[in-house]
Amino acid sequence: MRKPLLSSVFLMSWLGLALSACAASAAADLIAPGAKVERLADGFAFTEGPACDAQGNVYFTDIPNQRIHKWSSDGKLSVFREDSGGANGLFFDGSGNLVVCEGGQRRVTSLAPDGTATVLADSYAGKKLNSPNDLWVDPKGGVYFSDPRYGSQEGVEQDGFHVYYLPPGRKSLRRVIDNLVKPNGVVGTADGKLLYVADAGDGKTYVYRIREDGALHDRKLIAPVGSDGLTLDERGNLYLTRGVVHVYRPDGQKLAEVVVPESPSNVCFGGADRRTLFITARKGLYAIRMNVAAP
Repeated sequence: MRKPLLSSVFLMSWLGLALSACAASAAADLIAPGAKVERLADGFAFTEGPACDAQGNVYFTDIPNQRIHKWSSDGKLSVFREDSGGANGLFFDGSGNLVVCEGGQRRVTSLAPDGTATVLADSYAGKKLNSPNDLWVDPKGGVYFSDPRYGSQEGVEQDGFHVYYLPPGRKSLRRVIDNLVKPNGVVGTADGKLLYVADAGDGKTYVYRIREDGALHDRKLIAPVGSDGLTLDERGNLYLTRGVVHVYRPDGQKLAEVVVPESPSNVCFGGADRRTLFITARKGLYAIRMNVAAP
């Protein structure tokens, strides 16, 4: 009888090496030559919510210490806001306002460039929000945000953890997702057609199509891993934070991993050319130069 050319053990080993080589090649294609993850600043309590402004400066939150920090494009750290309301996720809208999930105050606010604060949403159906966590502002100016609750459940008034949409013009708040365990990270595509939502409570991340009125439909599983925060690059690759930074292609294929000294919580592209990936990770702020940029 003719013997097989490769034993099953050898074949599995060979396939494993081939897949590892492909992953390494994919990571090398994403990351700038010779670039490594660098710690930019540390000594925080728990960092979250990085967001990039029009000049490439990156703002991020230190939740327990009630601060929003600014890492300028020339490499300087400063405090942007004290008494932040337990600020978590951040995102800049098209007018340069910093939209903030104030988890401690159970609301979403907008900070104008002059510092004026406006409450955008603090209740749904006459009941207080749980603890807004992460958000994304669409091209029309509408705001999607997740509303889970971590820690104490005292005072929870909503009937679960959901995702909401505040249409442009700050019209009445809509609940657009009501069937996830604990939604967390939220981000959409630059053309406003797709929304990615991480269900941290169920260890999955989904992609939805966005209707003209902001409603969501055609849900698909994009990654078998949950996430705190997430972002996209110009190629449509999705970056998730769970133990490491996981990178998935738009078709859901795992592309690469970026290992960080501390467990990452959130990511965004920033810097003057938007080719630096900033990573908030527990007590530190990290960054790595990339071959890809923000969308």
